[in-house]
Amino acid sequence: MLEVNGEEKSGSGTILRLAIAFSSILGEELHIYNIRKRRAKPGLRPQHLEAVLTAAKICGAKVEGAVLNSTELWYSPGKIRSGRITASIGTAGSIPMLLMTTMPICVHSDGQIILDISQGGTDVKNAPTINYIDRILLPTLREMGIRTWLEVKRYGYYPKGNGEVSLTIDPSHKLKPVKLERFGEIIRVEGVSVATFLEDRRVAERQAKSAEEYLEKNGIECKITVVNDRSNRIQKGSSLLLRAQTDSGVILGADSIGEIGKPSEEVGLEAARSLLREIEGRATVDTHLSDMVIPYLTFCDENSVFLCREITEHLDTNIWLAQRMLGARFEIEKKTNLYQVKCLLRE
Repeated sequence: MLEVNGEEKSGSGTILRLAIAFSSILGEELHIYNIRKRRAKPGLRPQHLEAVLTAAKICGAKVEGAVLNSTELWYSPGKIRSGRITASIGTAGSIPMLLMTTMPICVHSDGQIILDISQGGTDVKNAPTINYIDRILLPTLREMGIRTWLEVKRYGYYPKGNGEVSLTIDPSHKLKPVKLERFGEIIRVEGVSVATFLEDRRVAERQAKSAEEYLEKNGIECKITVVNDRSNRIQKGSSLLLRAQTDSGVILGADSIGEIGKPSEEVGLEAARSLLREIEGRATVDTHLSDMVIPYLTFCDENSVFLCREITEHLDTNIWLAQRMLGARFEIEKKTNLYQVKCLLRE
């Protein structure tokens, strides 16, 4: 049985999510304890609980201890199977975070899986926005040979959520490596600014204008698509996603969400400043994508390599867990102002 102490490293929900994914893929029983023990509200919150239960549906797992606020559970996975899986978070808990738990499992299925996720948050604090998943993570996975399709049926924001998405993912048992050692030259910078039932205040337009003007002052031309969304009648909200592409295949992303009391202009500036840091640093994988790709790199048929600006707490945690549970091998080397991360073939 795999034993994981959820209080190690970051002590965050990322340990739970990745441990459940690896256990499902390996087909080995997992005992995880001290789940989110360092957090103000330890244990399973609604989004973590639904992520565990959804993963269990995908692989027919038996689960003990899967209740709200639980800090310990036992997870016994079966075979990963194709089909349609439904999940309902029931709060503004992050839908992207649930996808980050379940997607690595789906890649190892015996056929196509469709995940229908409702009653959650598409764009909430301390999590990637759904457009970051769609326009940064998924294109990266497609380059690795993973075919995916994402449909946002309803955007969802804090505190009521009510968001809904559908993700289709095909299995891929031979993943191509990520080999991004050169930044290259920027060929395109674009984005999408979404505001739900806020067109009267021109929120989407103001977010976009603020980001475009900031980047232009720094010598970067950017065209942002404005989306005045009307999909969610019970919860207004907004978000902004920026994306830069280079001629060497690099895709960098940065996002920001609207909040009560936060000017729309600040939403735009926040994302623009973040993207500019990545561009000026000449990273080949941005600081958020760096930890998201770890579960996939460990199953590639060749070594992978990328450059990032920092070894974040989440990246460090994901590498640690991949090494511990999978026997994965990583090398990290400082390269002037960047870190070179190599994922080596498992022995």
